Amino acid sequence: MTKKILLRDDEMPTSWYNVCPDIPGGLQPPLDPETMQPMAPEKLAAIFPMGLLEQEMSPDREIPIPEEVMEIYKIWRPAPLVRARKLEEALGTKARIFFKNEGVSPVGSHKPNSAVPQAFFNRREGIQRIATETGAGQWGSALSMATSMFGLKCKVYMVRVSFDQKPYRKSIMQTFGAEIVASPSPYTNYGRSVLERDPDSNGSLGIAISEALEDAVTTEHTNYALGSVLNHVILHQTIIGLEAKKQMELAGEYPDVIVGCCGGGSNFAGLAVPFVPDYLDGKKIRFVGVEPASCPTMTEGKLAYDSGDTGGMTPLLHMHTLGHDFMPPGIHAGGLRYHGMAPIVSALVRENIVTPLNVHQMECFEAGILFAKTEGIIPAPETCHAVRGAIIEATRDLNEPKTILFNLSGHGLIDMAAYDSYFAGELHNYSLPREEIAESLKNLPKTS
Repeated sequence: MTKKILLRDDEMPTSWYNVCPDIPGGLQPPLDPETMQPMAPEKLAAIFPMGLLEQEMSPDREIPIPEEVMEIYKIWRPAPLVRARKLEEALGTKARIFFKNEGVSPVGSHKPNSAVPQAFFNRREGIQRIATETGAGQWGSALSMATSMFGLKCKVYMVRVSFDQKPYRKSIMQTFGAEIVASPSPYTNYGRSVLERDPDSNGSLGIAISEALEDAVTTEHTNYALGSVLNHVILHQTIIGLEAKKQMELAGEYPDVIVGCCGGGSNFAGLAVPFVPDYLDGKKIRFVGVEPASCPTMTEGKLAYDSGDTGGMTPLLHMHTLGHDFMPPGIHAGGLRYHGMAPIVSALVRENIVTPLNVHQMECFEAGILFAKTEGIIPAPETCHAVRGAIIEATRDLNEPKTILFNLSGHGLIDMAAYDSYFAGELHNYSLPREEIAESLKNLPKTS
């Protein structure tokens, strides 16, 4: 068996997989925060194109990928599946470890898998500009690239702590013509209100989402785009798992364990959910979603209706949440600093299909450095959580010959400031007090 398993262009999946019809117990509908009733699609059409709303609510298991999207995907897809033999040797494990390398995309992460179709559907419906948020900058970079390819303008509200920590993410967005501001910003009513309360706010994804939403609803010919959490985003990301299934078959393997890092849930779900039908048919698979101990949405949060943003502008989503006004610590894995988990992932946790695991920042950087030394790829700080999860699974029993598949969701070559801080001894673990979580959860919306 070769170390790297590749597919030809003509072997790429031509449809995305929609897991929603297959989730036992189903999904709870999003609620209108004003009426507490299921959200009407017409209301969401003010910020999303109908093409995406149809995908968000589709009952179909297969949704065709538009040809224009396929042509752009082929710039970097199919992405390779790689056997991490050197990592296996370093661990002394009999486990076989495979990773899906999403770092081969033009901006170095999995995010373009959804950014490209989102830009396509907006352009198709006459939208001229998109407002969005970004945590670590991966989504902002991806959407900036995608909007430039379809002739759209893009404004990105970047969480302040990442804006300061990750200057080269800003450079990538600017290269593609996007406008970037630190969030909270003085450019929106909501941003100004946050700065009045806390002029030194690190920001959060919840705050940045509120700002981008306000921008979208107050600016002509502008829509909003979200890089994780929503059903249509996870739908687009399933190309990862669909390719991986074909590649594992070519390798003569099948995963016993599937691992991914979890912030909003899109990269983990993108790899994992195409395998859910096999699980429901009786295949023994362990799905492990790895989150930061400093933002333990699935392991310490509550499954409840909550707003996706701190300003309460989004529909209420039924998800694991730490509370929409939760302010996470400024860890370097900025893409994982979100208070909520995708409703799809939350439902899979509810059904005991997905096992959540939280890990600390320092052990993740240690895992990332080991991976770099053995496999030659420096993982993004977010991705280090998946690497750590895979190592934990591989070393539970060194003599167990199981097969582990994890998502290398992005490389860290634009995140070296985080590694500099690690080597300088400036990083430490954050233990989140339960009292802080309990206080945040007091402010969940009253839905009944």
